[in-house]
Amino acid sequence: MRVDLLAGASYNSAVMPSPVPTILIFDSGLGGLTVFSEVLKARPDARYVYAADDAGFPYGRLGEEAIVARVVAVMGRLIALHSPDIVVVACNTASTVVLPHLRERFSIPFVGTVPAIKPAAQTTRTGYVSVLATPATVARDYTRDLIETYATGCKVNLVGSRRLAGIAEAELAGSPVPDEDLLDELRPCFVEDAGGRTDVVALSCTHYPLLLPRFHALAPWPVTWIDPAPAIARRVTQLIGQPVPGHEADENETVAVFTSGAGMSVALRKALQNKGLPAVTIENMPMLVG
Repeated sequence: MRVDLLAGASYNSAVMPSPVPTILIFDSGLGGLTVFSEVLKARPDARYVYAADDAGFPYGRLGEEAIVARVVAVMGRLIALHSPDIVVVACNTASTVVLPHLRERFSIPFVGTVPAIKPAAQTTRTGYVSVLATPATVARDYTRDLIETYATGCKVNLVGSRRLAGIAEAELAGSPVPDEDLLDELRPCFVEDAGGRTDVVALSCTHYPLLLPRFHALAPWPVTWIDPAPAIARRVTQLIGQPVPGHEADENETVAVFTSGAGMSVALRKALQNKGLPAVTIENMPMLVG
């Protein structure tokens, strides 16, 4: 059942045909907002559906079969409801596990999100690279394969944080954690020995750029932070083209969809509105247990 959470905000899912695309950006939570912001800059004319599977958040607690089943089911519902022209899977965990299944099941193009190990290896001057990700992404063979392919000449430090995604969600909802708690998650990224020290950190969860201002302030020394969102936006425009001249999106052409909405608050609604998503909808899709 669809529920409109924001009085005064509207979303028309039965809009008339238009030359501009509908872009669906999908994540388990709010991290994909970092990707949404970059794609919106690249295609400000498009219609947008930002879908947060908050009923399933975080995916890292699930086994691979459960992630596949969950994402394919939720994606099927979203595609049937919103008929997107392209889908951005703005979640490293879902991308590394589910993309082949989505591409086999659905005919529309999918753009995934993978750990930014290649650009990190190309950027580093010291050869010391940290990959900050969820424990699930750190543990996956996909991540190890990227290191072997693109970063064999680097000292790659894999850092799996169990807390950062939740910290980022809390930050956006108006409940930031103390600096020391955040610094505890960052410290393992910073390696220094006789050979050199970390100069690049690849943010390999889309939640983490939500915390970038605080990362800059708390880092033990300056590093280059690699955010994958700009590269994802470039890939979207490669696949669907540049903006349509003369068309400007309006509030009726953007919506945020949540599968639970249990954590919705006034602060979060305001944050979504500030990011260009004034309309919030719930498509109730609870996780099935057992």
